[in-house]
Formats: sequence, C-alpha cells, structure tokens
Amino acid sequence: MTDTREGCLRVGQLAPDFTATAVVDQDFKIIKLSDYRGRYVVLFFYPLDFTFVCPTEIAAFSDRHGEFKALNTEILGISVDSEFAHLAWIQTDRKLGGVGDLNYPLVSDIKKDIGAAYNVLDPESGVALRGLFIIDRDGVLQHATINNLAFGRKVDETLRVLQAIQHVQTNPDEVCPVDWQPGDKTMIPDPVKSKAFFAAV
Repeated sequence: MTDTREGCLRVGQLAPDFTATAVVDQDFKIIKLSDYRGRYVVLFFYPLDFTFVCPTEIAAFSDRHGEFKALNTEILGISVDSEFAHLAWIQTDRKLGGVGDLNYPLVSDIKKDIGAAYNVLDPESGVALRGLFIIDRDGVLQHATINNLAFGRKVDETLRVLQAIQHVQTNPDEVCPVDWQPGDKTMIPDPVKSKAFFAAV
C-alpha cells in the first residue's frame, strides 16, 4: 500500500489505524480501528458535541444502525471532544439537544491526531469537517466524502454506497452504474459486454 501521511490519504489505501477512547453503552472503552478487521466500517467525523446539525446526523445513524449491522458494518462517530463531553451528550435527551443512548461508539479525538490522519481538520475552527469514510473488511478505504460544517449528510446515500461496495467486492466482474440500488442491473466493464446494459436502459 502507498503512503497515508497527512494530505496523502485517498481511496484504495489502507485506512490509517488509530487507538482512542470511545463511549460505548455509556462506558469508556479503548478501541482500535484494526479491531474491526473482517467487518466494514463507516467512520464519520463531525465538528462538536452540543451543536446543531451534529445531533441530527448522530441520531439518524443510530436509528438506522440495524441496517448497517445486517451488512456486517459498524459505525464509528468521532469528534475532537473528550469522552466526558461525549458521555454528557449521550446522557442528554434528544428533545434537549442531546443524542440519547446510541447504538454505536462515539470516539474522542481530543488530540486531533485522527482528524489529521484523515485530513479533515479545519485549521480555522479547530474542529473536523464532516468527513465520512467507508472502510472494507481488509481495512482498505473504499469511499470518502467531506462536507463543510453547515450541512449534514444523508444516511440513505451512505447505505447505498456501502451496498455498492459490497456488491462489486462479491462480484468483481461487475460495476455499479449511477444511482445503483440492490436489485438493479449492473454492468460488465468491457467495451462489448457493456452494450447489453446500455441496450436495456
């Protein structure tokens, strides 16, 4: 694999490993990204606890966690807050701007090492942009998107991309065209064989 230093990260590389404290079921736990080898991981960064767009995203991913789990996938949320801030936010009701109990770990990146490794830190604000990364069972980064601070992501699109990744890894002779959903036609990446797809659509 090629170099993954800050600024060099790209899909197709091994995702930078990390060890950090996370809040899991209202308890503190040391986790490593490499502990999830053999499973897919949706790793998403968000700016700060107790803010505005962030709880909507975190709650939405938690509410849909079962769909990801059914696809052998764990979700990890991460910000520059401490584990203590994470715990306080989890213990705050959603109606009061908290996130309530979550179905996945919230990771503390208080030293900002992880955000730097994934090249999502905003130097002006000192927080992470809304980076989202899908990492496969072998620890390889397959998908990366980064939103600016003021607007959130779409869980359905993350799920769709995850399903597409899993499909092409299970069916390496196929590729997924635009807006592909499970059950849709795929394409064989060959100048002649691909014509069957184009003829059908």
